[in-house]
Order: sequence, then C-alpha cells, then structure tokens
Amino acid sequence: MLKDLGYTAALTAFLVSLYTLFAAYIGKKHQRSDWLKSARLGLRLLFPLLSTSLVSLLLLIVGDHFEIAYVHSVSSLELPVYLKAAALWGGQEGSLLFWAWCMSAFTAAAVRKNRFGLDFQTAFILVITSTLAFFLLIITFFDNPFFSLWQLADGSTAAAFFQPKFSLPVFPINGQGMNPLLRHPGMIFHPPLQYLGFVSYVIPFGFAMAALITGQLDNRWVSLSRKWSLAAWLFLSLGLVLGARWAYDVLGWGGYWGWDPVETAALMPWLTGTAFLHSIYVQEKRSMLRRWNVVLITLTYLLVLFGAFISRSGIISSVHSFASSTVSILFFFFISLTAIGVLLLLYRRWETLGSKNAVHSLLSREVFFLLNNAVFTGMTLVCFWGVLFPLISETFTGQKVTVGPAYYESATGPLWAVLLLLMGFAPLTVFYRTGVSRLRRQLRLPAAGLLATAVFLFLTGIRNIAALIGFPLITFTTLVTLAEFVRFLGVQLSRGESLLRALFHTLTGNRRRFGGYLIHLGIVMMAMGILGIELYQSDTQQTLAPGESASLGRYTVRYEGLSFYETDGGVQQAEAEVTVSAGGHTLGTYFPRRDYYPSWQQSVTVPAIRATLSDDLYIRLVDWGASIEEGATLKVYLNPLFNFLWLGTSLLLLGTLVAAGPILPGKKTAVKEVPHALRSS
Repeated sequence: MLKDLGYTAALTAFLVSLYTLFAAYIGKKHQRSDWLKSARLGLRLLFPLLSTSLVSLLLLIVGDHFEIAYVHSVSSLELPVYLKAAALWGGQEGSLLFWAWCMSAFTAAAVRKNRFGLDFQTAFILVITSTLAFFLLIITFFDNPFFSLWQLADGSTAAAFFQPKFSLPVFPINGQGMNPLLRHPGMIFHPPLQYLGFVSYVIPFGFAMAALITGQLDNRWVSLSRKWSLAAWLFLSLGLVLGARWAYDVLGWGGYWGWDPVETAALMPWLTGTAFLHSIYVQEKRSMLRRWNVVLITLTYLLVLFGAFISRSGIISSVHSFASSTVSILFFFFISLTAIGVLLLLYRRWETLGSKNAVHSLLSREVFFLLNNAVFTGMTLVCFWGVLFPLISETFTGQKVTVGPAYYESATGPLWAVLLLLMGFAPLTVFYRTGVSRLRRQLRLPAAGLLATAVFLFLTGIRNIAALIGFPLITFTTLVTLAEFVRFLGVQLSRGESLLRALFHTLTGNRRRFGGYLIHLGIVMMAMGILGIELYQSDTQQTLAPGESASLGRYTVRYEGLSFYETDGGVQQAEAEVTVSAGGHTLGTYFPRRDYYPSWQQSVTVPAIRATLSDDLYIRLVDWGASIEEGATLKVYLNPLFNFLWLGTSLLLLGTLVAAGPILPGKKTAVKEVPHALRSS
C-alpha cells in the first residue's frame, strides 16, 4: 500500500539520519575517513527515501484516498488535479514532509564533492543532519501525513497509523477540501518557492558552523556559501512577491501586503539574508566583517526556524498559520538549543573572527557595506519586535495588542530611504579609499537628477514628505546604476563590438557586479510601485443600478448587470458586468465576482483588474440587492504605478541569474595581481 510505503520510507529516513549523525561523530572524533564516507553516503541516501515518501503521499492525494487523515483534510473530489497536487503542501503534515524533502535534496548536492579536510566535512554533516533529523522526528512520530482515520468505540474519529483497539476503519466518500482562499494558481508556486528559500539557508549556515567548530575561519566557507545564499535569496524573494500577488488577487482589499505576523516572519530572513549576501563580498575582498557574516547567516537560519515555529504554534492569529500543534514545543526547544550552541561557538572563536584589515577611510566601500548591514539589521529588529510585542503584552498584562501597518511603515520607512541612498552611493565607492574628486565628478548627474525630480514634484503640487524623499532617491539610484552600465558598455563599444555584443560582454564579463546592478534596478522599480500604491491609492464604493456609473480618477465604471452561476463543484458565483471607459473611449468589459463555498460557508472575492504601466484599476463586487433594480455595490481602487512592483521582480530575477552564472568559457577577465601559481613558475 502507498500508505505503508510512504511511512516506511520516512521512518527509514529518520533512522538513516541518526546513523549519519553517529558515523559523522565517529569520523570526526577518531579522524576516520571511512566513517566520513559512510556518513556522506547516508546523507545522500535520505533524498531517494524522502522522494519515495513524498511521491507516495502525492499519489494518495491525487488518487482521492480520503481514508488518510491528511488527504481528507486538504483535498476533495471537486478540486482540479493541479490543486490536488498543491495540496501536498497545503497542510502542516504535508508541508513538513515537503520541507524535509527539499532539505535532503540540497544536502545531497552539498556533499556531492569533497570539501576541505575531514574535520570540516564531518562538522558540516553533523550540523545539517541534525536539522534534517529534527524535521524527520516530527514527521515520523508527531505530524505524520500517513495516519488513517478510525472510528472509535464512542463514535468519535481519530487519526493513527495503526488501528486503535475496538475501532473501525473509516472510508469517507469525499474530503473536506482545500480552504477556498487557497484555491488559486498561487498555491502552486508561492509555498514551494518560499520553502525552497527557507531550506536553502541551511547549507550556508552549515558551512559557517563547520568553520566555527573546526576553526577554519578563512574565506573558503564564505566562497562555498555564496551561490547557495544567492539561490536561497532568489527563491525567497520570488516566494514573497508571489505571495503578495496572491493576496492582491484573492483578498479583495486592493492591497498586497498587510504586515500579518506570518508575512513579517517570512520577510525577516530575507532582510538578514540580503545583508549577508552583501557582507560576504567584503570578507572575500578585504577579510573584513567576518563576525558580521557568521552572525548574519546564523540570524537568517534562526529566523527561518522562528517563522516555522510561529506558523505552527497557534500562538498568533493569521490567515497563513496552521492549526495549533504539539510540535510547537519541539520547535521552541530546537531553536533554543541551536541558539545556545551558536553562542557558545561564537564565544569560543570571537577573537579569531576579528577582521584582518582596518578601515582606512569613511569614503570606502567596506564602510558603506557596514552601513548596509546596520540598516537591514535595524529593519529586522523592527519587524521582530512587532511580531513579539503582542505576545509579550498578552503574557504580562493580559491585554491583546495589535501591531498594525502604521507601526511597521513609520518605523521602516526611513530605513528604506537610507537603503535607497546607500544603493546609489555604494557603486561609486572603491575598497580602501575613494577619491573625493572622483566621487564628486560621478555624483554630478545623479545629484542633478535627484534635485530636478524633487523640484518637479514640488512644482506639480506634491507635498507628501515620503514622495518628496522617495521618488528623488529612486531617480538618484537609477542614474548612478545606469551610468555604471554606460561606462563599462562604452569600453566594449570602443573595441568595435556591436551594441548587443557589447551589452552581452558587459554583463558576462563581471557577472557579480552587473548582476547586482540589475538587481538594484529591479529593487528601485519595485520601490516605485510600492510608493505609488502606498501614497496615492484612491478608492470609491457605490451602489449602482444597471446603467449607472461611478468615476475614479480618469476612469468611469458603468454597471451593466449581475448574473448567477453554479459550478460543477457546487460553488455559487455572483458575477457583475461592468464597462470601463476613460476620456470618452470604452476600454473594455470586466467581470468582478464573488464565489460562495457552501461546504465551508465562506465567500472569496475575485476582483476584475485592468492593469497598465501607469496604474491598476481594481474592481470588487461587494454586495447586491434582492432584485435587479436595487443594483449592486462595487468598490473600485485606483493603484498608481503598482505594476512596477511586478516588472521590478522580473528584473530582479534576471539580475540574480546573471550574478549566479559562471564566467563563460574562453572569456578572459583581468586580475589585479599575478596569481601565486604563476609567480612561482
């Protein structure tokens, strides 16, 4: 049976993880390479075992085996196949199995080649296998997705793998189905990408801890971590943005980010992970910020575990959290033990971790990267306090306090402005010391653009301080970044290359630099979209009879009528027909609707969205009268510049792929000094 196969594979994986820990420990303690080899094989064996378990659960879901408690809770006959597949991570038990499977895939890839000496390899395996064994412990004995449903003697239903005494198996003809809010294409992409981002950070954390354990604190662990960190950052970035798009599409509030505690918990490792990506560059170039880097990757890893903890503990109220579970206690103890272990290692190696070089000028790239670390850490602390404060308040005062968007926006807004400024200045600096005259010359055009944008906004009647600061900073950073592109592109063009070939060689000649510049341009575009909706969103709500219109900005929305449908799955739909026009020209007909799920007694809003580069027109069906003549209530939002958020995400993806790619074969890159091997020859 699939149930037995899936559970046996998961249990075997747990036992293999324990053996791997034992083999790695013996290999390290006694310096035995044969035990190290055995530990590496054990770690690589976890991936096929967990793949077997995962595929078994997937086949149980797609095959409508509702006698399995997990399948019954997340799937139903009415769900399309793609949502049944997505139900694999739609509940707590399945999401934990998927998490462990991703971790096994990454760890198998990480140990594929020998790295450093025996000490480092065994320490690395001990660290990452401990995390994997923890998740397998939960899956095997606590949140097991292979438990069956049984009817007990008192008539109640229980979930267990083996048949309880005096019970009968239950074979429901249908399942409860997925929460209506989750029945969206975003369910296919957002959770797995976010999990991939979370899990990927285990690998650089393992490298950092192995370096601390063995005392091999040179730059090699950082070099190994860079591409893993870049991949993790990309996955997490895409996961966050796709989650924002999902919220925009289904929650019907015209927004994309509500500073929900689980949303904020997912943002925090992105903040520290972004700081880490910048900071390791300084260590590779100048052997500085070494303490920062170990602390940043540790914080990122602990924040990933913290996010898993709060979403599964039931201690916070969130549309993103799972039901309360006993595993929350296990998560709490695991996070605590990990934090204590890292603190002890840091205390032991703190002096050794000191920087090997000193800061020689405040106008140097290392100083700007240090400021970058401080800003991202400040944002993380703001978010962490916002998540924890309601819990602290309720614990000590008995009063439940809500920390809303106003707190986060007022506290992080100035920090985002500082970050934009640093993004503009940093590319103009160099390591060690930046020449003042050179910096002044390069700042002329960007500074003029900043000033011109501020003056233009003021003369056009803009008085919002955030706009008068944010948009000029966007102009400044964009001009600096584009100027750097043009400068290097000019070098290639001077060699007689065509424009496309010159652009290609510019991007691939120094992938790390220009991939980073593309990412910066993507972030700037995203900031533009965020400022547009946050500062200038407008809305109107009106009850309209057929033929009546409502106006918002340059748009006129005419209500034509209402239709009712029922799908094969029993979903009751109310769909409005509206015609949108602007300047006397009809732009199209749109159909906002509201879907009602009787089995859940829950409604889901499906807005109609007209998207352009300048704005989004977002139309929501709120309610309707008892008769056609009474009309319907529509709420219309106008979101200026909002699509720059999604366009910026595409540029961010492109930049990350450029930065992560290898130097092309045959492409020569200049070096500042003769390599040691050539000098000795």
